[in-house]
Amino acid sequence: MEIQGEDDYFVKNTPPKNIEEVEKKTKEFLNFQIEKDRRVVLVTSGGTTVPLENQTVRFVDNFSAGTRGSASVEYFIEQGYAVIFLYRQHSLRPYSRHYSHSKNCFLDMLDIDNDNIIVNNKYNSFMKIILEKYKKAKAENLLLEIDFFTVKDYFFYLNKITKILSTIEEKAMYYLAAAVSDFFIPPERMVEHKIQSRAGGLNLSLDQVPKFLKPLVSEWAPKGLIVSFKLETDPDLLISKARQALDRYGHQIVIGNMLLTRKRVVHFITKDAERKIEMSDEELKNGMEIETKIISELKIKHDNWIEQSKN
Repeated sequence: MEIQGEDDYFVKNTPPKNIEEVEKKTKEFLNFQIEKDRRVVLVTSGGTTVPLENQTVRFVDNFSAGTRGSASVEYFIEQGYAVIFLYRQHSLRPYSRHYSHSKNCFLDMLDIDNDNIIVNNKYNSFMKIILEKYKKAKAENLLLEIDFFTVKDYFFYLNKITKILSTIEEKAMYYLAAAVSDFFIPPERMVEHKIQSRAGGLNLSLDQVPKFLKPLVSEWAPKGLIVSFKLETDPDLLISKARQALDRYGHQIVIGNMLLTRKRVVHFITKDAERKIEMSDEELKNGMEIETKIISELKIKHDNWIEQSKN
């Protein structure tokens, strides 16, 4: 298995067709936020696919519904940030996530009154709160959404957006919540058309994707506050693997969580400290989400990060 470096990856793989459009939108969005003197956070969210054919029918998927990323966007905006949301196509999005296809179908919240469509009184106040927040975010240009599908597109967008955002230095945060594939098929080994089943079993040989967190920290955004995530199923490994990531990549924060308790407990791990943040039964019962505590804590750490940069 060959491991490509950063330079090789961006040379050997073709960029997305709309990469220039993404660059233009990102620059325009950032320039607007600079005029408003706002901090900006890049939030990545959802899983990434690894196509098996150039004309893709089949792919290997690194699944994530995008729950944490989409929820976090809303709380970042409430904390005064403008957000670039880089998300997996068809994964959850901020505000509309409250009415996903799997729960809280918005059609169940609507009624027909003669020829008018109205919101059922039972849901009126809740929908009004979400709608007001969404309209405010749009009206004040606080949210730029960019979707990806493949792991290749994700890396090209991440590289381009991060380098643009790095121009505001310490005022930028990078909140890397996407579940990124560890392996891919290099373009020179990918078949053009649909793989036929008549040949029998299918054997795949995947290469490891480059570890882009290290160049992101040291080259793409050396002055930004960078937050990564570590998900484990073995509690004995969580903290040690988070610290290994900090040592290996040199960024500032790893947020660790266990698969079965990720909505109740997270661990903030930095080079010198560890802090557990958790939800009470009462908070969960009242519909409070742990992301509101995560983002509040990150706002404080970002305050400190900016203050330290002045010294």
